[in-house]
Amino acid sequence: MSRTDTPRLGRIQAGALIVGVLGLAGCAIGWYLEPAQFFSAYLVAWMYWLGIPLGAIATVAVLHVAGGAWALAIRRPLEAAMITLPLLALLFVPLLFGMPYLYPWIRPEAAADPVIAHKLLYLNFAGFVARAALYFVIWIILSYLFNRWSLAQDRSADRGPSQRLRSLGPPALILYFLTVTFAVIDWVMSLQPTWYSTIYGALFVIGNGLVTLAFAIVVVALLAKRPPLAGALSANTFHDLGNLLLTFVIIWAYFSFSQLLIIWAGNLPEEIQFYTIRSQGGWSWVGIFMAICQFVLPFFVLLSRAVKRRAWALGALAAGLMLIHAIEMFWLVMPPLRPVLAVHWLDLAALLGIGGIWLAAFAWRLSRHPLLPVSQPQEVFAHEGHEAPGRP
Repeated sequence: MSRTDTPRLGRIQAGALIVGVLGLAGCAIGWYLEPAQFFSAYLVAWMYWLGIPLGAIATVAVLHVAGGAWALAIRRPLEAAMITLPLLALLFVPLLFGMPYLYPWIRPEAAADPVIAHKLLYLNFAGFVARAALYFVIWIILSYLFNRWSLAQDRSADRGPSQRLRSLGPPALILYFLTVTFAVIDWVMSLQPTWYSTIYGALFVIGNGLVTLAFAIVVVALLAKRPPLAGALSANTFHDLGNLLLTFVIIWAYFSFSQLLIIWAGNLPEEIQFYTIRSQGGWSWVGIFMAICQFVLPFFVLLSRAVKRRAWALGALAAGLMLIHAIEMFWLVMPPLRPVLAVHWLDLAALLGIGGIWLAAFAWRLSRHPLLPVSQPQEVFAHEGHEAPGRP
């Protein structure tokens, strides 16, 4: 079987494409009427959807080193997600036209600020564009190699592709961490060019991993009762995925609290401004909401064995975490651009527009190949138990 026999993917692709086109049409109107609101909303949405294919690179790198049934269950969705990076590179272009609305350091008056002035050797338009191009070149090459060698495994019993994939894993993780850290400095941290945090990149690395795993779980849960996943996935597989999701939830909370604790203890003017701006104008309630809904509640729910062994329950929780992560991205990006908490219609239009187009591309790519690597024996799943997962 050369392609996935999943009519549901076709319906998802068509529906997502319609939503995406309508959302981007609304964004085009917003660009004309309210450019400042459009660019801020577009940056939030673009950063959110970019996190899934980026997190897929790191997760695939890990699974080729670690292995296991959980890895085979989500490998093809992750590969389909990462191969959409050229699309997101194209969707990055509108942000270049909105830089004066987003980044204080690009405005002429920035040179008069002594704190910003000495950073302009790094923070300038040419450097911004060149570094973005470099990031995407590295990410697209990694995604291409992971996909190419994964498909080569299906075509041949030769162990060469598997060995190359394992060898690519560690350097891919190093490149991923470095490029994401510098990309976040360029695209998000420089919204407040007088502020810095050495742990900031790690927050996005973990956030990308969390939303990517949640997305993969949603996809697998939706398709668990359809060929070829039907009968191949056990409740133990979903249990493993639930444990991994719990791990990401805990690590996300650890890094988030670590940044808060270190900045609070230091109490330095150039560091505390990140939390100062987020403690007023209604933004503090968003922070409390995230702490509860992205750590406390999922932590206790994921302690339940019953939830983790049911596809529909774990999928519903993962979908909820995806929604909460979108709110987190709003909280990370928007306060410097919108000091008083307010939700604009363009926020939803951008999220649906970029998300719809991206999801349509993802579904098309996922439908091009089998959902399970055909070179992997079904015993990899079977040895973990034959208990069927819950109904999606």
